[in-house]
Amino acid sequence: MARTKAPTHELQRSTILDAAAKLFAQKGFHNASMAELARACGVSKPLLYHYYRDKEHILFDIADSYMDRLLAVAGEVADMGLEAEPHFRELVMRFMEEYQHSQNQHMVLVQDVKFLEESHRRQVVDKERRVVAAFVAAIAAVEPGVVKAGLEKAVAMILFGMINWTFTWLSVDGPLTYRDMAPVVAGIFLGGVRNYISETQVA
Repeated sequence: MARTKAPTHELQRSTILDAAAKLFAQKGFHNASMAELARACGVSKPLLYHYYRDKEHILFDIADSYMDRLLAVAGEVADMGLEAEPHFRELVMRFMEEYQHSQNQHMVLVQDVKFLEESHRRQVVDKERRVVAAFVAAIAAVEPGVVKAGLEKAVAMILFGMINWTFTWLSVDGPLTYRDMAPVVAGIFLGGVRNYISETQVA
């Protein structure tokens, strides 16, 4: 008979992933040992191996669960049934709010996914592409001219460049919140895209 998991099993795994994400973000995947991970998690090394058989699987769970959360956010916005521009603005708002609390996971995603084994890396990258596709579709719906110009993915990546590293300069204790900055980012981005399309007469 299979042994059932303790009620605290998933909570302990979540605690491990949060601590590991912070350590990986600070030191890099290769520079963090399982012993250091155990100390950061406040557990013994044998107990850490009870939850994860090696460091690579911890890295995969950090990246994969983070991408699942971003996909869920995109899905929640889609389910709201908003018109094109409100949908786009809500998408930017929700992602910026998510990034506010996920700096470590985001840094791990950017700097350490390349160390995953091939099958794990493909799974994470596939989810990244689905997130990008959600933004490409949102941008194309607001400004169809970018599709005519063949720029929809390029401008989506420019948008990610605007929002992905906000946490490096926007202090959570400062006068501006992520919610304050989201409409600023959306407005500057849409204004720039529309101005470019108008100037190049692509629309």
